[in-house]
Parts: sequence; C-alpha cells; structure tokens
Amino acid sequence: MTEQRAVLDATVSFLNGGGLAVEDFRLDLPPAIAQAKGKAQQQEVGRLLVTHLGLAMVGEIRITKLEIVREQHKGSRGILAAAAAAGLEIPDAAAHADTVRPRPEGALVELSHPIRAGLRTYPGLPEPVIRPFLTREDSRPKYAEGTEFAMDIIEMVGNTGTYLDSPYHRYAGGGDLASLTLEQLVDLPAEVFHLQDSTERGIGANVFLERELRGTAVLLHTGWDRHFATEAYTKDAPYLAEDGVRYLVEQGVVLVGIDSINIDDTEPGSGGARPAHSLLLEAGIQVVEHLTGLEQLPASGAAFTATPPLVEDFATFPVRAFARLP
Repeated sequence: MTEQRAVLDATVSFLNGGGLAVEDFRLDLPPAIAQAKGKAQQQEVGRLLVTHLGLAMVGEIRITKLEIVREQHKGSRGILAAAAAAGLEIPDAAAHADTVRPRPEGALVELSHPIRAGLRTYPGLPEPVIRPFLTREDSRPKYAEGTEFAMDIIEMVGNTGTYLDSPYHRYAGGGDLASLTLEQLVDLPAEVFHLQDSTERGIGANVFLERELRGTAVLLHTGWDRHFATEAYTKDAPYLAEDGVRYLVEQGVVLVGIDSINIDDTEPGSGGARPAHSLLLEAGIQVVEHLTGLEQLPASGAAFTATPPLVEDFATFPVRAFARLP
C-alpha cells in the first residue's frame, strides 16, 4: 500500500490565549484522510495535527496550505486512532480504542453540592421543601424510654443540586433512572478537561482531540461552580457546543459532566435548541450537571461515580457524585 503524508502550514489558537504556527509540517496520513477532499480533509488533518502534538485547550485550527505527498510514514502519533475513526480495519488501532484503563484506588473527592431547604438550582424550578413526618418528640411515646426517631419528608424537582439526566428526560421511549446499570455509573475512567481559564463560552470538539476518550466519563471543569446558587450562575455560563457534542458521541464516551448551570446554551439568544441533551441522551450517554470541586482532579487517572436511586418512570434525580484519585 502506498503511504502518504501531509505537508501543511497551519495556525492553532488556544482558548486561554496565545497560538501556535507551523510551516511545512509533515504528518502521516491514513488512506481515508489522504483520499478525502476539500474542507473535510482539512478538518481531519487539523485534528490529526492537534493529536500528534498533544495540544490542549485548542480553540481554532486554520490550515493555510495543504499538500498530500507520497512518502513513507514516520510514526506520527494519533494516526492509528484516526484510521480507526475513519472505519479502517487496523487491528492495533481497534485494540487501542477498546483498551480499558486500570481503575485507580486512592482518596475520595466530593463533587456534589449539598441539598438544603430553599436551595435554588435553576431559575423557575421549585426549591426543595423539607418538613418532618415524625418528630423526635412525637416518637418517644411509641418506643422504650430513651429511644426516639426522626422521619422527614422532602419535596423537590428531580433537577435539584448535582443531578443526573437519564435518556427518559429527553425521550419518551428512553431509559429511565431504574434502567441504568452500575457499569454505566460507577468507577468510570475520568478524563477531566480543565477549562476554567477559557475565554469562550462554547466548548468545541478541538478541546478533546488530544486524548483517547472511548469508554470514559468526560468531565468539563469550567470553574462556574463558584457562582452556584447565585444570580451570576445563570448568566453567560459555559456550555458544550454542538460540534463538541457530536465528537464525544463519535468517540463513544459513557458519561459527560459539567460544573455549569446547563450542558447546553440556555441564553435567550440560543433559540431553545438543546443539542447536548438531545444527542448525548439519544446515544445513551448520561449527563451530570452542577458538579463542583473538579479542580481537585487530575486530567486523567481518577475514577468517577454518580449514582441516582432506582426510580421507575422518572427522568432526573440528584446524585452523590465523587471521584477516587489515583
């Protein structure tokens, strides 16, 4: 098989400022990308460039010159994963994509907001009401001397505090909370993207190109949790852009979490579209919103857990989200 490489000039901008320029840079190409044409080819070559260089916090990739030449491959990083994504049957690539990372054991990190009476999670949603069903005083006559109990009632919408969205939240025929397995929720290999210094609200696909994400929980650390339960939390919040959503679905992630008010853009000018909820939940990828404390996690190596109760015909519910550090 004739091997081909890309020779390109390109610039890469970063979400936290600065940029990178390359000139006459050479990259190995899998056949599917070498044979592509136009904008599609430029996009795939740009993604391969980011993967090969191991770049993080990538904003825009602009290719200003691109030539495909016949040259022997030199072992560019990311070519096997790119070939697998293009549907080529390369055994080493498939094995790499399906690798299960060892689950680490170590300290536990809390990633949930506590729930209290009157907590404001999202504008327009009812706040939790907590009241006693059986007070300690009322229980005393029912039991032996010195024995007392408290039983309480909590009334709240499922979207309270840190919560998980099941597919049933978006789709009438989707799986409800009771349909979720522990394998979908417990000890997931966590890939954390620390984006708290990003200058853009939308989190696009280029952010994720540096890593292998199949089978992982992708956690978006925007730092927006510092505004939780305040008016500032509702305005100009970070979100997952549609191209980022589609990329994560293509990569086969298991769960996506964010420490912002919504994984979608909810500003008035957004038009009410909810591509993140629609595409992720359609693919059976669970969504966890209103996380906190993600700054405590390393980029890779932690294990993430977020488990709601087994409630039938119910779409969303608060979770105790936490991570085990490596």
